[in-house]
Amino acid sequence: MRETVSHREARLLLHNKFVVVLGDSIQRSVYKDLVMLLQKDSCLTLKQLKNKGEMSFELDSLVEGGCLGQMNNGTEYREVRQYQSDHHLVRFYFVTRIFSRYMQSIMEDFRRGLKPDVLIVNSCIWDISRYNPNWTADYKENLKRFFDELKMVLPEESLVIWNLTMPLGKRIKGGFLVPEIVHKVPQLRYDVIEANFYGWTLADAYEMDVLDLHFQFRFSLQHRTTDGIHWNAIAHRRITALLLQHIAQAWGVTLAAEDGHQTAAADDAYREILTDSLSFQENPEPLAENFRPAVRSRWPRPQRKQRHNPYEQPRYGFDYMRPPYSEPYEDHRHEFVMRTRHGRPHYAPYTHRRPAHPPFHGYY
Repeated sequence: MRETVSHREARLLLHNKFVVVLGDSIQRSVYKDLVMLLQKDSCLTLKQLKNKGEMSFELDSLVEGGCLGQMNNGTEYREVRQYQSDHHLVRFYFVTRIFSRYMQSIMEDFRRGLKPDVLIVNSCIWDISRYNPNWTADYKENLKRFFDELKMVLPEESLVIWNLTMPLGKRIKGGFLVPEIVHKVPQLRYDVIEANFYGWTLADAYEMDVLDLHFQFRFSLQHRTTDGIHWNAIAHRRITALLLQHIAQAWGVTLAAEDGHQTAAADDAYREILTDSLSFQENPEPLAENFRPAVRSRWPRPQRKQRHNPYEQPRYGFDYMRPPYSEPYEDHRHEFVMRTRHGRPHYAPYTHRRPAHPPFHGYY
């Protein structure tokens, strides 16, 4: 899959579409990067990633909450943002719990107003840390209520993408981490993995699409910021590319700009950002914990004793044979990266239709 998509491709794919993003501060950055890409081939700055509740970001507007109300780190904090152009509408709701009285008011917005063509949603870290020490039963029940409500409110054509929560660091700090829950920090990254399992299982049971960002970024921890929770602009542009490619596949279209130079320029800009490590905060631990290189080629090769049995299989540690866990990546071997339940045809006048092929219900 491509690392990025161009501004022109994003605009054409989402032409006359209504996109809603629901979730916490990471989802807010997902919204911001999408708004940025719909206007130009640029990535977010560190200041734009850190800001919250501002009156305007890249021609969007603050609809509710944020600096219009009381800025705080409580569970009652609200922020609703919206970007609107002649042919695009993108909205963001900040939520701290997957199902609550506030979420019911959001559903009422969908019931009475415009139905989203794409709903990108995640809620996890606040749910499992701020409300109940024994969060498992509450979280599963709230997930069920949320998906039930979605089924009743949204039409079948709406594409719902459940994002799995990205990996947390060993040491974390953030606005949601009030003193009362600091003792949960050592266990929280493992709780996220468990909560991701529940979210994926229920989303799949309700025939929602799933994007496993935890899997996608498990070896990209150098792009996680020093607070152990948030991610830099490079990671967020990659998330946007994954989302747009997933949407394109669900709608049965191919991402292709009319001018190939536009895509090449976007790829060049992305590579330039990748080489500039001074623009963003970086995690001092660039590799995943417990990560071992597949082939230890820098080690001196020890002398092997002569084997008496000519049919004896060589040992991995000394013969530098490729161990099983370093086999080449094959799509069918990783079933839970991104799952598409079924196609949802949409009118996309400026994209290229894929050639006819048998129905595909597999995995990326």
